[in-house]
Amino acid sequence: MGLLGQPLGFYDYLTFVALILLLAAVMALFLFIMGLPGRIAIKRNHPHAEAVKMMGWMGFLAVIPWVHAFIWAYHDGMTVDIRRLPEGEREAIRKEIERLGGQVKDEYRAPVAPKES
Repeated sequence: MGLLGQPLGFYDYLTFVALILLLAAVMALFLFIMGLPGRIAIKRNHPHAEAVKMMGWMGFLAVIPWVHAFIWAYHDGMTVDIRRLPEGEREAIRKEIERLGGQVKDEYRAPVAPKES
């Protein structure tokens, strides 16, 4: 017996499949949008990429943290740890971006010493 005392037909099952696929698509879109700030920060070699990534995922609690993470991912401000020189800071950022699975921009790669002739 189906809904309202009538047997379920082909279109009823097709409707259920369509609803399940729609729900899966909405969930995939939601997960994509929540991870977007972190992926942007990693792609841009942001010095605080992991913090941006975590804040983006925690944005599901409220919209404001996700918006802040999205803006922060595009912020180009360079924070230099006073315990390291700029070269040391570049190296630390390079290691962090590689750990997070991103590709390092050329400006963060180790400088090549000029050849002496």
